[in-house]
Amino acid sequence: MVSAGVEVKINRLESIVEQIGEAVLATTETIERLADRVDTLSVQVEEQGKQIQQQGYQILALCDAVQTLADTQDDSLQKLCQLTNTLDRLTILIQTSEEEDSKYVSRE
Repeated sequence: MVSAGVEVKINRLESIVEQIGEAVLATTETIERLADRVDTLSVQVEEQGKQIQQQGYQILALCDAVQTLADTQDDSLQKLCQLTNTLDRLTILIQTSEEEDSKYVSRE
């Protein structure tokens, strides 16, 4: 009987050890899957970081282009103002000349 009790205890211990082994294997597999997922996420984050950096460079280039466009627009506006002033003076000169011509015509 003693040997039957020892055998039952040994069977229970074997069962417990087997369950612990299965739990360790399952935990190891889970950790390996999690490690793979973390690696995948790391690669994705790195790629996104590169994309964000590239977009940053593109935004800077776009800002430079907009600044150049604004400077060119400002220069064009100044030249247009100068042209408008010149045309105004020319118009005044033509009107003045016509008025003087009409004075001479009326006197004759």
